[in-house]
Amino acid sequence: MDLGDERVARFCRERHLATLTTLRADGTPHVVPVGVTLDPAAGVARVITSGTSRKARHVAAAGPDGAPVAVCQVDGRRWLTIEGRAVLRSDPESVAEAERRYAERYRTPRPNPSRVVIEITVTRLLGGL
Repeated sequence: MDLGDERVARFCRERHLATLTTLRADGTPHVVPVGVTLDPAAGVARVITSGTSRKARHVAAAGPDGAPVAVCQVDGRRWLTIEGRAVLRSDPESVAEAERRYAERYRTPRPNPSRVVIEITVTRLLGGL
């Protein structure tokens, strides 16, 4: 699968919740439900969250090289896993863009002054669409 595949774009426009897997300091997986958006043109997936969340702290701890992560979505027999390297963004422009994309796929997010964006540079797609 690749980012130019229309099946990927279509699946990522439908409303599906996902799970985000980050790694704890001891290397064990931390898996939580999230909403995710995909920007195929930029090769980036985004997850909005509070800056104090564990997932945000795991990504921040990885530093500027980013943290290896996976986001998985399932709808019956159809599924898509997005793998990549994640970094934390807190600048107003990045947060606003992520909120806009989230609102298009899900709903307008509630106000959260401590919101950050987990920005994932996609390195691999796996799935059955």
